[in-house]
Amino acid sequence: MTTAHTLGTDIIQMEGVNKWYGQFQVLTDIDLSVRAGERIVVCGPSGSGKSTLMNLIGCLDTPSSGTYLLSGENVAGLDRNQLAEVRNRKIGFVFQSFNLLPYASALENVALPLLFAGIGDKKRNERAKEMLERVGLGDRMDHKPTELSGGQMQRVAIARALANNPAIILADEPTGNLDSASGHAIADLFGELHAAGQTIVMITHDNGLARIASRSVHIRDGEIVDDTAVAAA
Repeated sequence: MTTAHTLGTDIIQMEGVNKWYGQFQVLTDIDLSVRAGERIVVCGPSGSGKSTLMNLIGCLDTPSSGTYLLSGENVAGLDRNQLAEVRNRKIGFVFQSFNLLPYASALENVALPLLFAGIGDKKRNERAKEMLERVGLGDRMDHKPTELSGGQMQRVAIARALANNPAIILADEPTGNLDSASGHAIADLFGELHAAGQTIVMITHDNGLARIASRSVHIRDGEIVDDTAVAAA
């Protein structure tokens, strides 16, 4: 699968980003740039601020101060409805707990963001089928999450994340609830997506995922303490 995103252009540009909750500062002077086609792993101990950083990148929250450009669009000052629109257009989410609708089929789960985007039934189902085939689940389209293994549910979640051809996939511990074999398979799938040009930012403690990243960003006490290329992008 190819993407429409130009390799090498900055998709994420954060400058001097701070995040406060009341009197407590969670992020301090964050400077972060991510080019199209990169695969970034965000690492750090519990409470370091990495989840808050991911929430800002994913437009689930906004900075208290600083600049955040997503594909050149300043999202730092957007309201809740505007953020929701940006999320649906530009970001695909993959969660540790899958976050699938339990009573909906795999096809219906994957089609959900397309429904929110106002895509008609025919195109919506065609795109959802295409994405399920892309992740190796063409024979499981009518299955509900309870009829799927953990690895298969995560593949459905990845297919859903890809449905709107997002600029970025954000993955939060995508192999955290999987056995070793399923985790390796999901890591391989992320590798295939990266090779096809997809930009991926993930939080993970999985060494297999960390090793296949193009950059590793370490955060501690709300600050980026290391930002290192670990492989050829």
